Amino acid sequence: MPDSPAKLNNIRAAIFDLDGTMVDSVPDIHLALNMMKADFSLTEISRDTVRRLVGRGTEKLVRDTLSIDMGLKRVEHMLPAALTSFYRHYRMTNGCYSTVYPGVTEGLTRMRENGLRLACVTNKPAVFTEPLLAKKGLYAFFDIIYSADSFPRKKPDPLPMLMACEKFGIPPSQAVVIGDSINDGQAARAAGCSLFIVPYGYNHGKPVTEIDSDGIIPDFLAAANLIL
Repeated sequence: MPDSPAKLNNIRAAIFDLDGTMVDSVPDIHLALNMMKADFSLTEISRDTVRRLVGRGTEKLVRDTLSIDMGLKRVEHMLPAALTSFYRHYRMTNGCYSTVYPGVTEGLTRMRENGLRLACVTNKPAVFTEPLLAKKGLYAFFDIIYSADSFPRKKPDPLPMLMACEKFGIPPSQAVVIGDSINDGQAARAAGCSLFIVPYGYNHGKPVTEIDSDGIIPDFLAAANLIL
């Protein structure tokens, strides 16, 4: 990873992660997980622990949350009911306590005004993705929105990134991915896209300096300056 990000050339599209990149959604998820745990008389999970667990998809999040309290066999037995419980509670909390990170709206506005095509690619299920984007005033920025269930494979697999580039009619080399985690990094690199990482997200509790990227950017306005 370079010491300071260099300006990218010939970029025609930007592909954004959602949780931990555009929106701090942990407060909503944390509350829903604890409501789920209460349904099964399990001890509460801390917000810091949730912050380390998010980003790999809802099923893994719920499985990892249950694993704190019980062994693998019981986790697998309880998982279907726990997922149903989490979905029910998260439908109520989604977008209620989450916040848009500083500079996101301004950066998206500048990119959009300068003709960049924008996509949101997330491991969040579609039933939660579009309502969250709408509640936070971000939905209208995006030409494409792909969620965890849009394709047979999700990040870190490159398939969603490749499909976004195909939809835009551009080679992956003309797209930049902006995310916060190793999942975004692996998907971007495997697809052949450029990659910027934000430092304020989740990344499973590991430093973002470990991610192979084209640089760490403080906010979306800084990204716009390096893309346009």
